Amino acid sequence: MAAVVFGPEQAKHRSRPRTGLVLGAGGVLGAAWMTGALACLQDRLADPVGDADVIVGTSAGSVLAAALRCRATVGEMVAWQRGEATGALRESVVLAARDGPLPPLPYLRPGSLPLAWTALLQPHRVPPWVAASAWLPHGRGQHVALRSLVETLHRGPRRADDGDAPTWVRGSTWISAVDYDTGRRVLFGQPGAPRASLPDAVVASCSIPGWYCPAVIGGRRYVDGGVRSATSLDVLAGTDVQEIYVLAPLASTHADHPLQPHLRIERQIRQLLTRAVLRQAGALAARGKRVTVLTPGPADLAAMGINLMDPRRRQAVLETSFRTSSAALAQLGPAGSRAA
Repeated sequence: MAAVVFGPEQAKHRSRPRTGLVLGAGGVLGAAWMTGALACLQDRLADPVGDADVIVGTSAGSVLAAALRCRATVGEMVAWQRGEATGALRESVVLAARDGPLPPLPYLRPGSLPLAWTALLQPHRVPPWVAASAWLPHGRGQHVALRSLVETLHRGPRRADDGDAPTWVRGSTWISAVDYDTGRRVLFGQPGAPRASLPDAVVASCSIPGWYCPAVIGGRRYVDGGVRSATSLDVLAGTDVQEIYVLAPLASTHADHPLQPHLRIERQIRQLLTRAVLRQAGALAARGKRVTVLTPGPADLAAMGINLMDPRRRQAVLETSFRTSSAALAQLGPAGSRAA
């Protein structure tokens, strides 16, 4: 794993800067990697990671964002990844064990003709990779285990200071998804966004085109937020957060160079995503924000393999992340200092 820091030194006179936590897309194995990284990041921070002033979750990151905002501890998240969750979360573990590494056969029709038509008529408004998602076949997958997990978390205990607000809007919690008819990014939980329950928002953010059925919220169809951006880091530009931590499973600032053709193609795509994340981090640093970007390293990539949806590798990725994340964060020195 690698850690890169952008921006100024944290001011010494500030007792606690406003913080942002960005949890990116990355499938089943990206979630496992981020869980290990969160455990190591928590050891570095004075406050619980779930108390960040703003949390942005995309796809797999939306699941972890939901868990944190519903007051799940990092230890509970680790137990779930290991299949050791007990009590109310046990059912979702059993359901998740039924998920395989490959999608069910999709319907033989394009996922979104309205989006494809919009991209043809107004190509300047729809990025090419978003337009391409419209032509993927309509997925059949159902997020049974995921919905069970988030619903269980959402019914969990509340603290007295939560008041009457929904649990997931404690602080600012933004869940990224894509309107599958327009290609527009939607941040559920952000002021002015369409209303959605936390389970519906997370399911929408994780609905990979071609694999899962689009999620329907308020009569509109939504798919995976990662279709538009691997992290949605750029949405923090207009906020007052000063310290930002980014976990980006689809990026890699220190990628390896495998010989297998399929892995070489994967690494080339990963480098494109890495450049986008680092460009967004640099833009935030130019606004005076301090951004720490954590990405998988060669050992993590070897544990992940080519299929980020393969649950059989989940525990190996988690255990590898514990080791690599700790080493990468240690290179930054004491909390609040710049990378060497």
